[in-house]
Amino acid sequence: MNHDSQAFKVCEKFVSINGEGIKAGQLSVFVRFKGCNLDCSYCDTKWANEKDADFESMSTDEIVKYVVETSVQNVTLTGGEPLIQPGISGLIKNLKENDLNVEIETNGAVNLKPFCSDETRPDCFTMDYKLPSSGMEDSMLTDNFFYLKDSDCVKFVAGSENDLEKALKIIHEYDLTNRCHVYISPVFGSIEPVRIVEFMIENVLNNVNLQIQMHKVIWNPEERGV
Repeated sequence: MNHDSQAFKVCEKFVSINGEGIKAGQLSVFVRFKGCNLDCSYCDTKWANEKDADFESMSTDEIVKYVVETSVQNVTLTGGEPLIQPGISGLIKNLKENDLNVEIETNGAVNLKPFCSDETRPDCFTMDYKLPSSGMEDSMLTDNFFYLKDSDCVKFVAGSENDLEKALKIIHEYDLTNRCHVYISPVFGSIEPVRIVEFMIENVLNNVNLQIQMHKVIWNPEERGV
């Protein structure tokens, strides 16, 4: 392949179903990178962001080879935060050259513009907007909304009534349902999904999807590698 020799810090890699986003319920190859530029209160992968987190050093070629050998067509690059990994554009490009469907799970605090060229744009950005209970809302880059299209999605993880009100404001202010797919998920254990449904009814949230993290229903919520 003779691609770049960039070494990535990979905390885990596995095949499972996608638990959230546009391809929820479909098989995907997950590659989880070490390190994040945020520290959300409810983060369920904090272990991957610790300085002493275990990782496997993998080159672009090694990651592509691993993914291709699974014969699974969807690949989800996640973290941590994949877009802060040096060399990530080259990895996206090489995965796409292998006719893979590339999804990037990104936290909303990294500028998407550098990743929007035809060669390096993933097939899907699954981008969070961090609501107040995350403690990270001040880091959100709202200009990112303008780089999204109908193959992408914005995910709001809500843990309180205040979070729901802010999600509503952002959805309307940026006309998100006419830009991309929109999902609201509960912070596991902090808010009941039924309350989100009631809120959607009260505010007639057409084209907004309630999404439960499927992997937390199928497996133990603390389980890794699923």
